[in-house]
Amino acid sequence: MEKKSVFSSKAPAPIGPYSQAVAAGGLLWCSGAIPLDPETGHVVGESAAEQTEQVMKNLEAVLTAGGSSFAQAVRCGIYLSDLTDFSAVNEVYGRHFPEGQAPARSTIEVGRLPRDVKVEIDCVAVIG
Repeated sequence: MEKKSVFSSKAPAPIGPYSQAVAAGGLLWCSGAIPLDPETGHVVGESAAEQTEQVMKNLEAVLTAGGSSFAQAVRCGIYLSDLTDFSAVNEVYGRHFPEGQAPARSTIEVGRLPRDVKVEIDCVAVIG
């Protein structure tokens, strides 16, 4: 099986030794996205909802670069620094998927996220 790294200049550059996404086996495996501005590298938003908006923009850029979209997402993982933000994050997240086409998902509260952000989301999507 061939694998290929995917990069979008419309999403933040990786802040470690990883790819924004990897295409393999007809799937696009997107790394966890945090709410960084692609141009400045600074965290965008104070609230979990504001941060989720930026995360979804970053994920969309990577999905597009990899030949996919939210409509083709099959699984997402949401990582929250505080599970009380679940409703706010869920509302923003849900707006990005076509009606009745939301992917499988898990939501987990974690002890800490990179740059002390409130939310990180990863995604697996079908290519094409």
